[in-house]
Amino acid sequence: MAAGLSDEGGILDPDGAREYLRGWKGRVDRMAVDAKAVSERLGQLRVTAEDANAIAEVTIDSTGALVDIRFSERIQHAQPDVVSRAVMSAVREARSNAADRSRQIVLDIMGGESVAARAIAERMAEQLRGPDAGGAKHGLEG
Repeated sequence: MAAGLSDEGGILDPDGAREYLRGWKGRVDRMAVDAKAVSERLGQLRVTAEDANAIAEVTIDSTGALVDIRFSERIQHAQPDVVSRAVMSAVREARSNAADRSRQIVLDIMGGESVAARAIAERMAEQLRGPDAGGAKHGLEG
């Protein structure tokens, strides 16, 4: 019989119940601390990436929002459609890198053995990579 259980079908005695609740509260408190740490680290995350032709360089935050964009001198000789593809390519690359880094932040803080941490990390990565993650990711034609 487990410690704190009664003979009447598994009901905890008062001391066992208190111990169970202390353990449960400790786990909840730890999860809250971990969630705050993840939130703070993700709030600071910035990822910069460049397209394969070095035309555009973008920086995004942990949500995938564009926070900066810079163009090299090569833009002066590029057609508008090439510039557009360069920007999109750089954004896809930055989002993919942000997905990897966000996933690692969650797993580092919450632990890879945590089912919740793995689910959160995968969901974040999926959102950042977007629906076309399997599509053309690198390089430009033209």
